[in-house]
Order: sequence, then structure tokens, then C-alpha cells
Amino acid sequence: MVHPTQASGTRPLLIVDDDATFVRVLSRALTSRGFEVLTASHADEARALARRHQPRHCVLDLKLGDENGLRLIPELHELVPDMRILLLTGYASIATAVEAIKRGAHDYLSKPVDADAVVRALLDGDNPHHGDDDVVDAPEAPLALRRLEWEHIQRVLTECDGNISETARRLGMHRRTLQRKLSKHPVRERPESEA
Repeated sequence: MVHPTQASGTRPLLIVDDDATFVRVLSRALTSRGFEVLTASHADEARALARRHQPRHCVLDLKLGDENGLRLIPELHELVPDMRILLLTGYASIATAVEAIKRGAHDYLSKPVDADAVVRALLDGDNPHHGDDDVVDAPEAPLALRRLEWEHIQRVLTECDGNISETARRLGMHRRTLQRKLSKHPVRERPESEA
């Protein structure tokens, strides 16, 4: 296996997440795997670090306090066109994954995630056998009604650039009802086995 620092040269990896504990744990794990790690807790700091250090890889959280990580993806690509961006979120949905890829993310993982999965996602994409068709696999079985609702809400939320009030208006529901639905984790179709 190629050592990560050999794969990325001397350019660092940028972690953008407002969860200090998660950043500390992931930074330590990625450093032990050979990455030089920079961290940012908000979009302005991420832009400044990207401009200054030209990182080869970025691990970006979808929710950065009041900011939306999806909006930051094209901005980071303007600053560092060859940056590989991995989007992480605790609220996974097909709509968000598709939107992340459209905006320029190279991969998408749901939290909780371990460092080995992050490294695989960041370095696997460097292999030429991956194509655009591999981005999002369609589910084999029909989605449960609650899961379909979750997917629909996420799609509309993405269309509204994360604006809760506008999303609630378009969905025809009260803002508090929408916030309550968003605070719940998505419905899982089947138990995930540990790989």
C-alpha cells in the first residue's frame, strides 16, 4: 500500500468540522496514518487554510454550525482545483449525496465513520477504475414510507440551500415540525453489519 504522505506529496489534508472532539480524534488517527493535518471549525477558516496551504485532500462536514458544507465545496475547488473532497454527515440521504457529488465532492460518508474508511475514500478515488456511474447506488428494494419522507425532505432542503423556513413553506408544514423531523436520524432500511 502507498503511504498517504507519499500519495499526497507534502500537501496537507484539511478537516473542516465544528465538532472539536470529532476533529481531535480524526486528526490524531489520520496523523498516525501519515497525513499532515490542518483543521478548521468554520467556512472562513477553511477558505483561508485552503488558500495558504493548497491541501490535496479535505474532509468536510455537511453542517458547520449555521453554515452548510455543500456551499463550501465549489469555493474550495476554486481555491484548489485538484483538491479531493470527502463530505461527512450524520444525516445521510440520497438527495444530499447526489447534490454533494454535483457540487464537486469526490465521495460521501455517513457519520459515525472510522479513519480507515476516510483514508479509503480519499485515496481510492485516485484509482482510474472509478467512474461517475459509481457515485450513488440505487437501493435494490423499495424504500419504506418514513425513509421516502426523509429523502424528500432532504431533497427540498438541499434545493433551498439549507433554509429551514423556505423548506417548511415548500413542504407545507410548520417550521417546528420540520425541525423536529430533521433532528431525528434517518430511518435505516436494514441493520448494517460491521465490515
